[in-house]
Amino acid sequence: MATRQGKKDNRLSEKEAMHIAETTDVSPKQAKDLAEKHGKEKAVKEAKNFKAEG
Repeated sequence: MATRQGKKDNRLSEKEAMHIAETTDVSPKQAKDLAEKHGKEKAVKEAKNFKAEG
């Protein structure tokens, strides 16, 4: 199996996803999806925007 060289691993652990979910009112699945799409660093910001827009 090939590894993704040069790419960051943007997957969240269950604990990280739960923390984002608790602080932003998105689901843990949504938090994981946002982290994969936007990166771990922006996941909280995007989760806040996601909930504000929705």
